[in-house]
Amino acid sequence: MKKSFIVLILTSVLCSCASTKKSSKLAGNPIFPGWYADPEGIIFNTYWIFPTYSAAYEKQVFFDAFSSKDLTHWKKHEKILDTSAIKWAHKAMWAPSIIKKADKYFLFFGANDIQSDNEIGGIGVAVAYRPEGPYKDHLGKPLIDKFHNGAQPIDQFVFKDVDGQHYLFYGGWKHCNIAKLNDDFSGFIPFEDGVNFKEITPENYVEGPFMFIKDGKYYFMWSEGGWTGPDYSVSYAIANSPFGPFKRMGKILQQDSSIANGAGHHSVIHKKDTNDYYIVYHRRPLSDGTTRDSRETCIDRMYFNEDGTIKPVIMTTEGVASNKLK
Repeated sequence: MKKSFIVLILTSVLCSCASTKKSSKLAGNPIFPGWYADPEGIIFNTYWIFPTYSAAYEKQVFFDAFSSKDLTHWKKHEKILDTSAIKWAHKAMWAPSIIKKADKYFLFFGANDIQSDNEIGGIGVAVAYRPEGPYKDHLGKPLIDKFHNGAQPIDQFVFKDVDGQHYLFYGGWKHCNIAKLNDDFSGFIPFEDGVNFKEITPENYVEGPFMFIKDGKYYFMWSEGGWTGPDYSVSYAIANSPFGPFKRMGKILQQDSSIANGAGHHSVIHKKDTNDYYIVYHRRPLSDGTTRDSRETCIDRMYFNEDGTIKPVIMTTEGVASNKLK
């Protein structure tokens, strides 16, 4: 009896070690601890994720960032930007979007959750020489501080087209604008009709725009539903230009009652010269999914059909396998 018991214990330990070894090759979801939302994933020789710190608005006064060489082990870079560097911001620093231009990194962000044109806040820009900062205020004031076409100035995404032109997609309150950034990101270049902001809002759009190019097509994505509710989700459209028109094709990410609730506000990472696409998003754990700020950052694979349409994303707790960058 004693010998059998010892064998049983050893077998259990060996199985446990094998399981741990296998699981260590996967990222696991969430991919790092803490409440974080609105993640933007991007590659700068290393995988990077720039999320919103999910907390009460008055506590959202900084950004952390996370980097990884393989998608499975993440390093935290604390407070790469905070309100000490952005004097006009005092709360609700949201949804960072970053791009490299020449030798500088430009971080676009929302701040203060303004509700009218009479308040100070909107979309700002910070600049640094490294992805992890330190960042400083690029303009000393918001880049966009007014409502245009009904769009609240939040949820900005900076996009570089194939011709090198940079555009800013943004907008809350169920309206989305596109604007043509000037060369130093200090303002905008008017379109041919003289306006700076063109509305491109697709059906069911709420917030969180994102765009990428695949096989010459422009994939425009956004979040639908209420950000605090179980109906939060991601839909998309495909067009021949960054201006659309964008006809909604359907949802590709939504809650799974066996995994998590309220999945949305995402970005996409594509490893160059491969078919490896990853969707980076936030969701609410089933154990704490009714609390407003309980949002965690996750990664899962994103796949396409032969016709270029996106397959529905399967949310997992295991996450993705290691994928090292060369």
